[in-house]
Amino acid sequence: MDPGSLVRELRRRHGLTQDRLAVRAGTSQAFISRVERGELSPTIETLERLLASMGERLTITTERLPGMLDDDPEQLRDARALTPSERLERAMASSRFAASIHGAAARR
Repeated sequence: MDPGSLVRELRRRHGLTQDRLAVRAGTSQAFISRVERGELSPTIETLERLLASMGERLTITTERLPGMLDDDPEQLRDARALTPSERLERAMASSRFAASIHGAAARR
């Protein structure tokens, strides 16, 4: 579900007008309208603020896709073909990505 649809669905579920949600969230009705129509893509922080103003909390989860990564012989072959430096760079990039996600979660 995209952020605009989520905001619209929750706003309606809570019986709020765009104007009332805007007042609660400290923004404008026009901003809410543009988010709901998909004209603006809010940051995670803004989306969290909009949801919190309706008593909701944003949670993001993941689940492993079947047949991916460990079970993919082509991906394993490609990984084995990397040099140690390339493997290290990929590992460091993954670590930086994980740290950024952890930082975003910690700011909540």
